[in-house]
Formats: sequence, C-alpha cells, structure tokens
Amino acid sequence: MESWKVETEDGGRLEGHSFSTPAVPDPTTAGPPGVVLIHGTLVTDALYRPFARKLSVLLGRPVHCYNRRGRAGSSVQPEDYSAATEISDLAAVMTHTGSTDVVAHSYGGFVALQAARTLPIGRLVTYDAAVSLSGNLAQRWRPELEDAVSAGQLNHAWAHLVQGLGTAGPLSCLPLGALRMLSILTARTNLGTEMRQLLPTAVKEMRAVLDADAELDDFTALATPVLMLTGGWSPGYFAETGRQLAAAVPSIDFRVVPGQFHEGPIRPGKGLAVRMARYINASDGQVRRLGR
Repeated sequence: MESWKVETEDGGRLEGHSFSTPAVPDPTTAGPPGVVLIHGTLVTDALYRPFARKLSVLLGRPVHCYNRRGRAGSSVQPEDYSAATEISDLAAVMTHTGSTDVVAHSYGGFVALQAARTLPIGRLVTYDAAVSLSGNLAQRWRPELEDAVSAGQLNHAWAHLVQGLGTAGPLSCLPLGALRMLSILTARTNLGTEMRQLLPTAVKEMRAVLDADAELDDFTALATPVLMLTGGWSPGYFAETGRQLAAAVPSIDFRVVPGQFHEGPIRPGKGLAVRMARYINASDGQVRRLGR
C-alpha cells in the first residue's frame, strides 16, 4: 500500500492510499490507468482497503481510495460544503493518480454520478448510490438528527440516522430506544467511536444529497457508461432509483446483486468485486483470478 496526499482546489488536502499488483517494469510503456474508489458516509477509506486490493488484483490495475473531507488525514468540510466540493476533490484525485474509472459506494455513488455529468470518467460502477430523484429521499431526512448532533446527543443522533436511512438491515427496524442502547454499546469499539465522531459530517452530506435533488432529465445527457448495482437485501429505495435512471438514461445499466446487504463492498467475499471488475474491464470482460 502506498500513501499519498493531494492538494484540493480550495487549498485543502486529501489523504489517499493506492494498491497495485506486482508487474514487470517496462520503461517503454506507461502503466495502466488507475481506478478511484469513493467510500460512503460515517466511515473512512480504511474499511475499503481490502476491497481495493481485490479490485487491483482482478483488474491488473492500480486502485486508489481516499478519505473524503472531515475524516482521518483529510481537511475538514468547509462551511460552504456541497456536492461541488466532492466533485472538485474527485477531479483532483483522478488527476493525481492518473485514473480514468471510478467505483463508488452509497454517498460515494451520489458523488460519482454527479461528477460523471461534468468530469471525463471512462466507466463508473456504483453500489447503492444515494441519489435523490424528485424528492424521493426527503422522507429519509430527519431534523432530529441535526438537532441531536448540535446538542451533542450522539447516541440519539445515531439512532435517528440508522432508522431513517434503513441501511443497517434488520437493525434499522428497532425502536429508537433500542438503537440508542446499541449506540452506547458499540461506542466501546474502535469503529463505533469513529462513527460517532463522524456524525457531524453525515449531517452535511445528507444536506448535500437533498440540495442536489434532481429530475431524470438532468441525467439524460450522461455519456459515461454506468453500472448501478444494489444488494438484494439493501433498502428498496436504492433499487427504485436505479431502475428509474436505467429506464431513462441509455448509458446506465442497473442490476440487483442477490444476497448482498448495503455494506456489500466492506463485507468478506469476492463476488461483488468480480462483477465490478468485469464491467470496468469492458474491453474483454476478463478479470484475473483471486487466490484464497
């Protein structure tokens, strides 16, 4: 793994990590173009590094993941944070890493689809992209989340986030009291502590999704080939959005991946990585084999 930092257009910085498969150096040819992996909300790129390694092996190409604003070694979210901030940051990462293609999860999928309307992305794969169409995600927003974060009531905020988004599988159906207790228990773990610390970033990111609410016509000119995936056990609104976009935009294809939850890219297994790699390597559809 190689670590790096890149300066953003507004003078901030992003921390990233690159994975590549060993190859025989050939000074007469340039290396293959890279692939950027964009993570979701309430997490850092650390959870996605095993997935990035898998993709790199399967593709035979470098895969680069980076920490979006407000986490780890990257700059804080600016006061005027919006989708435009993320698009500009993605452009900086693609330029720095020499990448042409993008793989993105959840909120990262929202960022990537917005970016594909203006950036020269070769091929894009999203998993459970959090795109708002005609206000369909407005009902997922809970003012109580922002109020609780502002008051420092992080367990209450976490409960509203999990219940509102429905992305935690059966846990999302628990009553608020049970979710608050679960938050208290998970706060004793490293991941739980990190998620609580990132709750303020989730508020701004959810605002950005709603502020960028779009109509199908906004995507009809999209030329980038896009594969939108959703898990068979993911919340249904991801599939609803994917089907609508695929029906209206010729460059978008939509598929359901059976047996996968919302957190598919950060769970064990290689099936999802193989499916994504085959789409990215569209020239021949072939991917390398993964060892045990």
